[in-house]
Amino acid sequence: MKAYLFPGQGAQFEGMGADLYEQSDLASGLFEQANKILGFCITDVMFAGTAEDLKQTKVTQPAIFLHSVITARLREDVFSPDMVAGHSLGEFSALAAVGALSFEDGLRLVHKRALAMQKACEAQESTMAAILGLEDEVVEKVCAGLDEIVVPANYNCPGQLVISGSVKGIEKAVEKLKEAGARRALILPVGGAFHSPLMESAREELKKAIEETSFSTPACPIYQNVDAKPATKPEIIRHNLIEQLTAPVRWTQTLQNMIAEGVTEFIEVGGKGKVLQGMVKKVDRKMPASTLQGIEDAV
Repeated sequence: MKAYLFPGQGAQFEGMGADLYEQSDLASGLFEQANKILGFCITDVMFAGTAEDLKQTKVTQPAIFLHSVITARLREDVFSPDMVAGHSLGEFSALAAVGALSFEDGLRLVHKRALAMQKACEAQESTMAAILGLEDEVVEKVCAGLDEIVVPANYNCPGQLVISGSVKGIEKAVEKLKEAGARRALILPVGGAFHSPLMESAREELKKAIEETSFSTPACPIYQNVDAKPATKPEIIRHNLIEQLTAPVRWTQTLQNMIAEGVTEFIEVGGKGKVLQGMVKKVDRKMPASTLQGIEDAV
């Protein structure tokens, strides 16, 4: 069985999408449509912008969505998933790729999501930190014992958990987690506490847009971040998508559940096709390297 995985923020790179634009009228048409929907030429930034340009909130999220979804559309010859999942932002890409969301609606939601998250970041100073080399339970216990808002945000793979919260809270957590034996506890260069209660204002803003958007039954089950379980019913997909901004990304559990369901091949769609593969290897160390690939190699 094949599972297709869609990356989130961090998968952007300079020149992303330029080759796709040149490949076909389908790709160039979708990119031009995106420019009109967004109200600015995102293609200029994607194709010729610097790494710093691509870090702009209003650019990063729609750029990754576009790159992933258009890549899937162009590779319909090999894009035949038994199930899909997307890491954080990548969940929107996955939903559009398997028909649960239209391309246009998916892009509009991603754009609203980016702007709402940026607004929430500006309203309260907050950040995130990567914790390496500790059991999840240890990290959870330390976070719960603090007098600041600090919560697990991304369960990426065994021994790698990202926490999210107030700046003061994250600083305290990092020190306590180092004392608890973390191999590394590194504050990340991000301007917000994503997937935490501090994103509540963004969740409320996005909730209205999601409730007004039409969802369809996807071509295959999508394992969603909130509960790491497969969903096909539009009402469940919608509910989980609303909760995603303030809930942790249960990526470790998602991969474990997919493997338990019989997945023997993971294919990454978007970015350079490498971001999520390392996480799969750490979840299942017995997974042969040949089963981990980007969609360009899936022939």
